[in-house]
Amino acid sequence: MSHGPRSGLAAVSSALLAMSRHLEVRDVLKTIVASARELLGAQYAALGVPDDHGGFAQFVVDGVSDEQWRAIGPLPRQHGILAAMLREARAERLADVRTDPRFEGWPSAHPELSDFLGLPIRDGDEVIGALFLANKACAKPEGTCGFTEEDEELLAILAQHAAIALTNARLYERSRELTIAEERSRLAHELHDAVSQKLFSLRLTAQAAAALVDRDPARAKVELQQVAALAAEAADELRAAVVELRPAALDEDGLVATLRTQIQVLDRAHTARVTFAAHGFRALPAAQEEALLRVAQEALHNALRHADARHVDVALDRRGCGAVLRVTDDGTGFDPRTVRRAGRHLGLVSMRDRASGVGGRLTVESAPGKGTAIEMEVPGG
Repeated sequence: MSHGPRSGLAAVSSALLAMSRHLEVRDVLKTIVASARELLGAQYAALGVPDDHGGFAQFVVDGVSDEQWRAIGPLPRQHGILAAMLREARAERLADVRTDPRFEGWPSAHPELSDFLGLPIRDGDEVIGALFLANKACAKPEGTCGFTEEDEELLAILAQHAAIALTNARLYERSRELTIAEERSRLAHELHDAVSQKLFSLRLTAQAAAALVDRDPARAKVELQQVAALAAEAADELRAAVVELRPAALDEDGLVATLRTQIQVLDRAHTARVTFAAHGFRALPAAQEEALLRVAQEALHNALRHADARHVDVALDRRGCGAVLRVTDDGTGFDPRTVRRAGRHLGLVSMRDRASGVGGRLTVESAPGKGTAIEMEVPGG
């Protein structure tokens, strides 16, 4: 390796820290591949997570442009040397992959690979991925340097930590799925309580209007106006619940578009004015965008359903390499010091947990009668 002992150790440390920083499986896979390629001085790196049907559930590459990757075509199958790595769970270090008897070729648009180093990623006895590198950079003008035994040992260390990072990311995603299921259950319960109460009142008021329509038309008219108001409130509750229950389209649309769409629906569904603005925002790691979205939703929920706000403003701005989200309202406000004793504001505790879970911080400014401002800042990935 070209690194000295100190610089080599620093590079390994940086790679391991980078892997542990991400929570989304896709982000972890990309970081592992990029770290391995840089650490071992390879031209190409790839990592495949096998499925149970002879293919790969996920396959991430580094050193290949998006255009090249599209031209290559479908994901590889578990065959040849890749299959051997997965089946036998051992390293493969080859001077020229093209001369190996197991080599079965590649698509015409595939880059030409020569020297090859591959290693399975293992979680106990289970092989959860295959990490491989090709075309080690060489200072010599003639020939190829090839991967060394030292490279293989270094990649083995990286693979061990990659297994931990990948397992943690999977556990995080499973935990998030459970959290989303719990949130949906909570919303369904709230929806049932709120709408059932409105509909019960609606029924009683309609019965009262029917009883009065002959003997006291004026009072019957008042009761019917109340029926219309109650029906509108029930419709508001339904629309707001649909917005929260609908899966966020973060993967397809990004945070700005997802927030803008949801806020437009809330603005139509509520009498309060709900506005949104974004300035200079750049895409962030998926876990951070997810946390920002959930905090915005919780803050909007509090402002619209509890604070009697007339105006709620949501702003998303770039701050350094990260971003800052700010949700302000002109509602009733509260004393933040009593947040843990005020049951209806317990959502702030989960918001703080979401922020800290992605390396961010949450600040709350409020006072009785003075409205509320909730700000979440994330540092970027």
